[in-house]
This record gives sequence, C-alpha cells and structure tokens, in this order.
Amino acid sequence: MSKPMKEIMIRDYKERIGDIDDAMLISLRGVSANDNNEFRQTLVKKDIRVTVIRNKLFMKAYGDSKIAELSPLLVGSNALAYGAESVVEVAREIVALVDKFPSIELRGAVLDGELFEGDEGVRALSKYPTREEAIAEDITLILGPGRKLVGAIKGPGSNLAGLIKAIEDKLESGEAIAKV
Repeated sequence: MSKPMKEIMIRDYKERIGDIDDAMLISLRGVSANDNNEFRQTLVKKDIRVTVIRNKLFMKAYGDSKIAELSPLLVGSNALAYGAESVVEVAREIVALVDKFPSIELRGAVLDGELFEGDEGVRALSKYPTREEAIAEDITLILGPGRKLVGAIKGPGSNLAGLIKAIEDKLESGEAIAKV
C-alpha cells in the first residue's frame, strides 16, 4: 500500500473515530455478511459504531492516546466498537449480542486507560456501572443517612402533632378531656 493511501486511511480513522479514550476490540472473522449487517444495524440503534481497522495504521493514528492500551491485542483481523455514553454500554450490548452471533470474538476493551483482556475482561467490564449509574449510587449513599436522620427527628414530632390534633378535635366537639 502506498504512503499517500496509508495517510488517507489514518486521516479517515481520525475523522470516523474522533478523540475517543475508551473503546472495545472485537473480531468479526467468520461472521457471515447477513449476520454482520444485522449485528451492525442493531448496534447503530444504540448509537454504537463498529469500524474495521488496520492494526499498524490504527496505532499510527492513536499511538499516543489512552486507546493505545489495546496494542497488545492488535493481532489478526480486528474491529473497533465505540460510541454510546461509555464503553461499558458498548460492552453490555455486544456481550448480549454474542449469544445470537457466536462467531464474534471479544478481544478486549479500554476504560480510562485500563485494559480488559479477552472474553472474561469484556464480560467483567459489562457488569460495571455506567457513569450515570455510579453517580446515582453515590447520591443515594450520600442522601441515605440524611433521610434516616430526618425520619428519626420527624417521627416523634408527628406523634406529638397527632396528639395535639386529637385534643383540638375533642375540644371543638365539646368533649371533656380526661386527665392522665
């Protein structure tokens, strides 16, 4: 392949993929054309894209980024899956689709510069919480003790307010209140 052609492909990777730091590496070798189309169309609905890459050209384009952590896995035919809100969502979707398309090989993924190797690594990553889920869990943990404290303070006050209301109702209806 000529040098200008390689430069065009590197530029194309940068335009298509952009400045991502997290992605997943899969192999589509052995997947039929119809299954490949169905697989990609399913992912596009979830805002996930798949780009077949040339290993050396990909490393020239992204060799100085966090995604370069995938370099030990760049052997043979590879495709990069990226998009959605995070690579965790990408991993969840693809792991779910592997049952339907068993020819897809999960090579690995990168999240915040950390490499998750092989099928086991990708499956472990798919169980991580997404950013939004982690924020929701943190907020729940932060607000939980406050809710309990408010409940503990409010409980006796509610009981006292109920007694006062009962006394008020009896006085308004003209009933006598017995001394305790």
